[in-house]
Formats: sequence, structure tokens, C-alpha cells
Amino acid sequence: MSSTASEGAAGLGRALAAIPSPQINAIPIGPLQIHFYALCILAGVVVAVVWSERRWAAMGGEKGTIMDMAVWAVILGLIGGRLYHVISDAQLYFGEGREPIRALYVWEGGLGIWGAVPLGAVGVWLVARKRGLSMSKLSFAIAPTIPLAQALGRWGNYFNQELFGAPTDLPWAVEITPYPEGHLRPGMEFGVTTYHPTFLYESLWCLLLAVLLAWAGRRFEGSLQGGRLFALYVMGYCAGRFWIEYLRVDPANDFLGMRLNNWTSIVVFLGALAYFVWAGRRIDSFSTAVVPYGHDAGTQVFGATAGSEVPDDSTVYSAVDSEETGSGTQNGSSEEAGTEYHPSPERSSTEGSTANDAGDTGTDSGAKPE
Repeated sequence: MSSTASEGAAGLGRALAAIPSPQINAIPIGPLQIHFYALCILAGVVVAVVWSERRWAAMGGEKGTIMDMAVWAVILGLIGGRLYHVISDAQLYFGEGREPIRALYVWEGGLGIWGAVPLGAVGVWLVARKRGLSMSKLSFAIAPTIPLAQALGRWGNYFNQELFGAPTDLPWAVEITPYPEGHLRPGMEFGVTTYHPTFLYESLWCLLLAVLLAWAGRRFEGSLQGGRLFALYVMGYCAGRFWIEYLRVDPANDFLGMRLNNWTSIVVFLGALAYFVWAGRRIDSFSTAVVPYGHDAGTQVFGATAGSEVPDDSTVYSAVDSEETGSGTQNGSSEEAGTEYHPSPERSSTEGSTANDAGDTGTDSGAKPE
């Protein structure tokens, strides 16, 4: 009896320490249901856009650029994330007795990051290409903000009581309850109520990754251009997702003894590593444009001055249309009509001898992003 009482007290203590399961996952507003899952994703998007805007402005970019890109990135990202989920878990929607229409019910959960990020990047690329902006610079500004968005978005799984891990009696276990109808949720075991909170593990991993990427971007700015900081994000996320995936017990397709997402983590990690090495050999060949076509005074070049003037690293010659400036805009000893001399803002160490983004906007292009 003493042993039984002791085990009962220990079980009660674990239950009190466990993360309680949410009682609701949506807020009813008339005929509508505002799901917490969607609110978590929305919160992540908003935070990522705001932080990316600040980083982009610190790099000399125009405010509002990230917001414009976010519209396309979010739309395409949601489509890509849902497509990956539906394709990789097709049996949930197209198997015997299933309802294919539920593949469109995004609010019920089910977005694959493996489809969301690449298709979202396509949205960014489309806008960047149209405006003549550097994808290298954009990826540098955005890289730390994506894992922060993921850290917030993962809490949507908590409200849906989904994608939890194996049973555990650890103090930080999450309590999972059956569906209101009484049947068990996918991955639950009869009589077991506490499981590994894999949503929390991934949220904390992504939060740590965001901090490390922001630090690395400031500390090693010169060597992490050309999309290399973004490649670090991809590798860091894949490493965390690999071990977290092993803890999950929700139904998934297996290949050669591993879950599909484990294989995806390996393949994507190797791809990001290959790109990281490749980009490191040609950093100076990437565009550094942070101002859209037609929004600057002209193409800035570094070179010798006219006459006896001695050039240095802080001198920029901004070639402007002579019809707009006329000979009256010549400054200093410059002899060529339409050439305007002015000192350059402090340049980033990564811009070498061609600082396309150290422009007439007056913005310090060498400022470190937050």
C-alpha cells in the first residue's frame, strides 16, 4: 500500500507540473470561427515582417519593401505549405472513407514548412526581380526572422493538440485529451495523457536559431553574404527538425525505417550545405542593389577623379543624366558634365569596390542590421 500511495503521489505531481491542454482552439464570432492556429501563424508573419523591415532599412533599403513582398510571399507560402502537407500525407484526405474536400481546410492544421519556404521565396524573387533588388541582400535581411515566425506559429499545434511526441512523464509533458466525441487523437495511446511537447521543442529551437543568426549576421557580415546566412538558417532548422521528428508519434509515411520528414531534413540540409560552400567562392559576384530601379540618382562607381583630385575609398561618383543636372550641377574638379561628386556613406565590408547601394538616399548602407 505504501508503494501504491507513493506512485499515486508521484503521478499527481507530474499531472500538476504538466502543460495543460487548451480547452478551446477557436473563438466564435457569429457564424465565423477564428482559430488560434491561424492567429499564431499571423502573429509570426507580422513579427517577421516588422523585424525584416528594420533590418532592410538598416542596410539602406526603402521602407515598405518587405511589406510589399510579404503579400506574395505569404500567399504563395501558404499554398506551398498546404500542398506539401496534402501530398506527403495524401492518405489523410484521399484514402478510403476520407473527405477530399478537407484538404482545403487549412484552419484544421497541416502546413509543411518544406513547401512554404521555397514557394514563399518565389514570391520574394518575383518582386525583387521586377524592382531590380538583390536577392542576396534580401535573404540576409530576412534569414533570422523566419525561424522567429516559426517559433510563434508552432504554438498553433498546441491549441489543436496535434503533432505531439511519444508518451512521457517528464514535468514539462503536455496533456492531450481525446476529441470531444470521445475517440483518440492521432498518435494517442489508450490510458496515456501526457506526451512530449514537440511543438515547444521546435519553438524553442527556432527561437534560439533566430538569435544565433542575428548574431552571426552582425559578427560575420562580410562572409555571410550571397545567401549564405539564409543557407545557415536552412541547415540549422533541418538539424533541429531531424531529432524533433524522431519524437513525434503522429501518423506519417516511412521510408527505410525513417519518417518522410527525416529524409527531407537530410536532403535539404545537404543542399543548403552545398550552396553555402558554392556561394562562399563567389561572394563578390552577387548583386548588392537595395534601391529599386529608377529610385536612385544613378549608377555609383568608384574610380579616379578628374584633374589632380586623389580618389579614396570614401569617394563616390554618381553618374546622373546630364539633361537633368546640366553643367551647373558639377561639383569640385569634376570636368564631365552630368557627373556629381559627393562623399560616400560608410560602406559595408562586403561591398568591395562596387557599392551600388551606398547611394544618394543618405542612408548608411554599412549600418549593421539588428
